[in-house]
Amino acid sequence: MSIYQLPEIKNKMLKSGNPQNLISEKKIPSLPLFFILVFLIGLIGGIGSSYVFYLKLKQEVASAGVPIIQQEKVIEKEYIPQTTQEQKIIDVVKQNSPSVVSIVISQEVPVYSYSSDPFGFFYQKKQTGTEKQEVGSGTGFIVSEDGMVVTNKHVAYDDKAEYKAIMADGKEYSAKILAKDPVQDLAIMQIESSDKFKPLVLGNADDIQVGQTVIAIGNALGEFENTVSVGVISGLGRTVVASGGTFGSETLEDIIQTDAAINHGNSGGPLLNLKGEVIGINTAIASTGQSIGFAISIDKAKKDVEQVKSLGKISYPFVGVRYVLVDENVVKEKNLSVNYGALVIRGSNGEPAISSGSPAETAGIQENDIILEMGGEKITKNNSLSKIIAKYDPKQAVDLKILRNGEEISKTLVLGEWKQ
Repeated sequence: MSIYQLPEIKNKMLKSGNPQNLISEKKIPSLPLFFILVFLIGLIGGIGSSYVFYLKLKQEVASAGVPIIQQEKVIEKEYIPQTTQEQKIIDVVKQNSPSVVSIVISQEVPVYSYSSDPFGFFYQKKQTGTEKQEVGSGTGFIVSEDGMVVTNKHVAYDDKAEYKAIMADGKEYSAKILAKDPVQDLAIMQIESSDKFKPLVLGNADDIQVGQTVIAIGNALGEFENTVSVGVISGLGRTVVASGGTFGSETLEDIIQTDAAINHGNSGGPLLNLKGEVIGINTAIASTGQSIGFAISIDKAKKDVEQVKSLGKISYPFVGVRYVLVDENVVKEKNLSVNYGALVIRGSNGEPAISSGSPAETAGIQENDIILEMGGEKITKNNSLSKIIAKYDPKQAVDLKILRNGEEISKTLVLGEWKQ
């Protein structure tokens, strides 16, 4: 009988329902199967005996006062990711964008009509009236709950123009110029509304480090409101000459350099650190380079804001001298005995070195004097005379150390007030 017939036989026996037939047909297990059964029975018995022995041993150990160390079940904690730089940037933009405004400048401009003779030989231009048109745009940011705004002077350049501040949510307000800084490219404006606004937090210029991450927000190209760009501080203490078609040129000292993209229309917008503090005011770009932008230090803007709040104007100290900072080239050219200070000289077009009636004239400063120190501070390329002057207020008296004809002399000068 073949083993392949076993299932059929078993099925027939089960169907017959006769247990005797089933038993009578069983055969004695083969020898290998018998040994397997014996092995399994022994294994089960051994496991049972071992367990009984374990329980007995556990009882004896417990009664002897020996602590039983049980394996602690380890549950892995879910990993919580730390705040990333990307998340910080997103948070800063969300928190501060509502306080950044686009400034739109409008003016009445002439409207002309053109006509020609029947043969088209000449055209005649005739003004038919005026109409209000948008002539420029920039950026600003709110620094007080009542809507005071910091921007660039070259944005708020025209006292006769109309200004409009557009919020990030599209709401529009009229704005007016409160004051302009006579030296820095800064201006303070006021939103004309009784609404309360959220001011930005102003940082500290002393904390700025080359290489730190910064965020610029502004009205890029006058078209893309609240555009965000990210970069690093790429330089500090720069001196640049900024110029624009309508605004002339202006020398800006102690300027922050950044590679964060700053475009036309970004002027006056905030440069923020990752704490969300304003550390600079975006003001200029290098026209011959790429990714080189410049911002005015927030400390200069803070002083202007405080003066406008307390005095209603920006009051700037005035000395009344023309000078060049002494460096290696000036030392060689003028054969000087010192390599630092401010050399008092005439202007390039022959303008007098000392302004008539100025504090410098009153103090007895003369052409070709070298002002070595002001208020105990040494005048150098990185600590210019104008930078030191900006720390004072009009009518303050300050001591000067001067080199004249090889001899050091001391003078006391009472600062005047800059008149625009």
